[in-house]
Amino acid sequence: MESLSSVIPRVFKQLGLEEGLLGWRAVHEWEQAVGPRIARHARAVAFRDGVLQVEVEGSAWMHELGFLKTDLMRKVNRHLGGRLVKNVRFVIPRGGILR
Repeated sequence: MESLSSVIPRVFKQLGLEEGLLGWRAVHEWEQAVGPRIARHARAVAFRDGVLQVEVEGSAWMHELGFLKTDLMRKVNRHLGGRLVKNVRFVIPRGGILR
């Protein structure tokens, strides 16, 4: 008998939902992928069509992370074991980052 944890990924792949599932892993595991320093000032909030949306703590962080964008995509993709994230979109949320 197979465990549920081994069946679910196969079913998602057969249904064409694997990319979305991995995308949400990128959101959920953002801090582990990029490290605590960046995660204190930016958090992943959504994933769609290869684009990871990240809320940042102000324009200074948006500017700095813009320079690190390629490296951040590489870290997240390496963490996920694939090339899922094709772009990162940084946004400054109204009212600041919710923790």
